[in-house]
Amino acid sequence: MDFQGKIAVITGASSGIGALMAQMLAQRGAVPVLMARSEQKLAEASAKIQGKHAVYRLDVTSAEQVTATMERVIAEYGRIDILINNAGYGVFDSFVTAPLSEFESMMDVNYMGSVRCTKAVLPSMLKQGSGHIVNIASMAGKIGSAKSSGYSATKHAVLGLTNCLRQELVGTGVRLTAVNPGPIDTPFFERADPSGSYVKNIQWFMLKPERVAQAVLKAIERGTPEVNLPFMAAAGVKLYQLFPRLFDGIAYKLLNKK
Repeated sequence: MDFQGKIAVITGASSGIGALMAQMLAQRGAVPVLMARSEQKLAEASAKIQGKHAVYRLDVTSAEQVTATMERVIAEYGRIDILINNAGYGVFDSFVTAPLSEFESMMDVNYMGSVRCTKAVLPSMLKQGSGHIVNIASMAGKIGSAKSSGYSATKHAVLGLTNCLRQELVGTGVRLTAVNPGPIDTPFFERADPSGSYVKNIQWFMLKPERVAQAVLKAIERGTPEVNLPFMAAAGVKLYQLFPRLFDGIAYKLLNKK
């Protein structure tokens, strides 16, 4: 896909890879439409973009707000060419002690947020016979680890949704991409790991947000169905599929310090 003039909606665009993708899309001639809950953070992200763009406050947990906001974008620009479902968060806690409300909240934002946005945008993409939907999942959606049961379950759901929709939409002109990054050096961990102990343990292989944002744009350009990075984490998933008992022991030593 050529980005020139394309209307690209990005949820969770006020910081991290969402904000970076907006900057990069603008640099390539697209019109990024930034969406997030915080107006202040959206304004800060907007100030860093050189080129035409738009900003909308959006809470992806509200079906009514999602529908109304996407309709406003389509009314303003005539179409949506790219939807990047990036809004999400994680909290690391043991299954026993984590409150049920946290499981429900993460599923509502991470998974149902993607469902709501996709449901609101997909009919217009089908009508125009083109479009690209990118769902930011995670390596946590391919393999679990201790104290990630709530977050990991949401990303398994996002990955499953993407794979099902990709098959459902064959021949429609609408493409689907799942992006499964390992840990990224972004504000995500300010909430997920307030103690900093987990980040300290994994910092040596954390991804730079610029690398992930560039990988997403490349996947859109090439129509890549799935992106897994870094290579070491992708290889670890393959190892787990072949030798689950062995990998459980390795994962415990490496990742059970949340």
